[in-house]
Amino acid sequence: MKHHKLVIIPTFNEMENIQEMIQSIMQLEGDFELLVIDDGSPDGTGNLVKELQLTFPDRLHLIERQGKLGLGTAYITGFKWALARKYDFIFEMDADFSHNPEDLIRLYEACADRTFDLAIGSRYITGVNVVNWPMGRVLMSYFASVYVKFITGLPVKDATAGFKCYHRSVLEGIKLDEVKFVGYAFQIEMKFTSWKLGYKLIEVPIIFTDRTKGTSKMSRGIFKEAVFGVIWMKVKSLFKPYQPNRSVSTV
Repeated sequence: MKHHKLVIIPTFNEMENIQEMIQSIMQLEGDFELLVIDDGSPDGTGNLVKELQLTFPDRLHLIERQGKLGLGTAYITGFKWALARKYDFIFEMDADFSHNPEDLIRLYEACADRTFDLAIGSRYITGVNVVNWPMGRVLMSYFASVYVKFITGLPVKDATAGFKCYHRSVLEGIKLDEVKFVGYAFQIEMKFTSWKLGYKLIEVPIIFTDRTKGTSKMSRGIFKEAVFGVIWMKVKSLFKPYQPNRSVSTV
């Protein structure tokens, strides 16, 4: 079915991973399409995607941006692109194989019958399913989710997860231009906003495997944004109830 499922992957210097990732997604059952949003990678990631578009002209798409503009803004750009083209299910995932492409099918199936609006690939729903991460990183991530739940009440065990499937109604209902954060706090903000607007969330257990190629984009500034951003989200929600976006139909 045309314009049914779109996977969005932001990239910055993912030359070592992107070709294999594209091939993996294109081979999945269900005709997934892929939109790569490349932030001017100096290593030529964007050019490699263009070459592969010759092989998958109808299913592989590319947006090139100038400079490193942040994860959140990349996804917002992708969400708007997807909504304008009437995709029904929109996915977020990383380029580095920390997310297994085959799990896209499981995330889709969790939302396909419309019982749930947002499926989250969760590392912590069945214990701690993380491979190759140093213990300090595991603890920081796990307790970040505990902290988010404690502060906000968000009923999600993996609050910083970046592997997700949205039904288009969620992204239509969120005022995308008002999303504040760009790093890991972006992932928390999108879940919190979806929940506050009354959309139904489900966590799907996945195994997260740390990247084996390329370099991590994690920084102290991103972590700090998440810590203080959570408090800002909670305080804002107390004084200003979340309202759905009324400019589009959310049916």
